[in-house]
Amino acid sequence: MGKPFLQLITLMVGLLALATALVGVVGGVVFMSYSGIQLPSLTEQQNAEVNLPVPEVPVSKALADPAQMWHSPDWALVDSEPNAKDIKYGKELIANTAAYLGPNGKVKKISNGLNCQNCHLQAGTVPLGNNYSAVASTYPKVRGRSGKSEDVVARINGCFQRSLNGDALPADSKEMVAMVAYMNWLGQDVAKGEKPAGAGIYELPLLDRAADPIKGKSVYDRQCQSCHGPDGQGLAKQDGSGYTYPPLWGEHSYNQKAGLFRMSRFAGYVKANMPFGATYENPILSDEDSWDVAAYVNSLDRPDRSFPNDWPDISKKPMDHPFGPYSDSFTETQHKFGPFKPIQEAKSK
Repeated sequence: MGKPFLQLITLMVGLLALATALVGVVGGVVFMSYSGIQLPSLTEQQNAEVNLPVPEVPVSKALADPAQMWHSPDWALVDSEPNAKDIKYGKELIANTAAYLGPNGKVKKISNGLNCQNCHLQAGTVPLGNNYSAVASTYPKVRGRSGKSEDVVARINGCFQRSLNGDALPADSKEMVAMVAYMNWLGQDVAKGEKPAGAGIYELPLLDRAADPIKGKSVYDRQCQSCHGPDGQGLAKQDGSGYTYPPLWGEHSYNQKAGLFRMSRFAGYVKANMPFGATYENPILSDEDSWDVAAYVNSLDRPDRSFPNDWPDISKKPMDHPFGPYSDSFTETQHKFGPFKPIQEAKSK
């Protein structure tokens, strides 16, 4: 009798403890309910977890993948080259063209005072800054503008005559040899026939309307005049050896046959590089502002020169070549300012 009795007593004590605990829980819930305290339901807890703030992932504004971009060779290694002296002089000429070949040039006086790197940034080394990465790999080549094969010498002289509004250099001159050597050195790792990512100028998406010079003036006044001046004449160096910031129109700027006088070239260059502080990884201007400021700058007076042998096959003229005659029915004004989509569509048929 003793052992069953003890088991019964133990069971009764356990039941009493359980009942006491249940009474305590119920009492606590009743107390909190009367006190206005609400316990979160399971659904509310789940919702709270779902609604936790999610960190924002920054959206890249880069115009191209930085990991794919061409980068210039290590300048620290240039002394190991057998023609290092020429390469160094070539870079110096690209960076400070006016000091050697400008109106007060110490070698020759054959150009307008601009430096090559005013258009080919940092001596032609900036991705999407009109760099020289593809010069060695793609020249000589047949160009539509001349209708014949051109070598690097002819291409450089084209810039002297158009962008620098000056005279050609002799092919065997010390200066020409040096600039060719520098460009070849920059493109040493690019396979023949290839054009690396980041070469040349950014191809800006076309607008559905014409580029607007009036809107472009507003962009220029807000974003550009602090460097290039309200009159567009840039900032000349005090020693007369060129410009810190180049003139964008007027007698000392590029002439009407230069590449940047084409709207798409100027707009793409601006998008990836202007105003000061912009890069292809962090552009500042919108696409529309880039087109419009290009229209404004290229609507203003600048030198003109005659190149009567240009475009022997007029069907090869690009959509934005601003001078007729053309092989299509679009006007000269539309070829200059756009809209370019209809011209592009017509050319593709």
